Amino acid sequence: MDLLQIGAHEVRERLSMNDCIEAMDRAMRALSGGFFTAPPRRVSPLPRGHFFLMPGAMAEGPVFGAKLVSLLPSNPERGLPAVQGFVALFDHDSGAPLALVDGAEITCLRTAATSALATRTLARADAGSHGIFGAGRLAAEHLRAIAAVRPIAETRVWARDPDKAHAFAERQGKETGLDVVACSPEEAAGCDIVTTVTNAPEPILAGRWLKPGNHLNLVGAHRPDHREADSAAVAGATVFGDSREGAMQEAGDLLIPLGEGRLSDSDIRGELGEVLAGKVPGRRDPEERTVFKSLGHVAQDLYAAEEVYRRFTVAG
Repeated sequence: MDLLQIGAHEVRERLSMNDCIEAMDRAMRALSGGFFTAPPRRVSPLPRGHFFLMPGAMAEGPVFGAKLVSLLPSNPERGLPAVQGFVALFDHDSGAPLALVDGAEITCLRTAATSALATRTLARADAGSHGIFGAGRLAAEHLRAIAAVRPIAETRVWARDPDKAHAFAERQGKETGLDVVACSPEEAAGCDIVTTVTNAPEPILAGRWLKPGNHLNLVGAHRPDHREADSAAVAGATVFGDSREGAMQEAGDLLIPLGEGRLSDSDIRGELGEVLAGKVPGRRDPEERTVFKSLGHVAQDLYAAEEVYRRFTVAG
């Protein structure tokens, strides 16, 4: 079989956000249910960023593979994507290579789709406002993804560069038809749903700005010494992650307050897949604050890439 090369345009054409959310539902259930195997991801430092190698396999097929991507946070300033690389798919039965799927597009889609899945699972059903910290590509994808799972009447955006926040709000408002406004960080944090998608190594979100009953997606930080939210943002909240093992190794948003005694192991209720499978409870009270810490997992990449590959081959 010829090795397919599936580019970013084809990924976007074949995989809608709603379809990707459903693929993430399957991925998170498989991961927490023991139906997906993966060693810890390997991260190699680069002068401008990091190189990631993430292998994994669906226990019962149809594919196994790996994601290989570079992450250079300064690239957008040079007009280049921050994430570049591919997801390699192999046939589960024969071991034959099947496809190379654009890794940047898969990463962007599955990251926002996983946050949307967490929001659909954990946020209040009547949550109608969304605050975003960040004004890049992932912020735009999250704006659309969260609006797909909750009746968002207003989206508030904060960025360290006010001009970028205003330009983002104007552009996204026109493209989506949603009510998008630039605002202060306090105003963004006062929403029913709050999402952080920045490169900040130190907190840009203060817990004192949050309100009872909201849901927080922490997406940007992926190192044990980096975090986007201060300890007060997770203290007193019920916390979930995509992978408990990954969180205990890499999630500075959780590890730092754990070390300070502001967060306890019992506050980390479980993995998103465990909630979806009914193994642990999700939100139990309208006033409860919930937090989803997203680190990303190769299960998400492979389930999204396999869905694209299947649709691509079915369409001929």
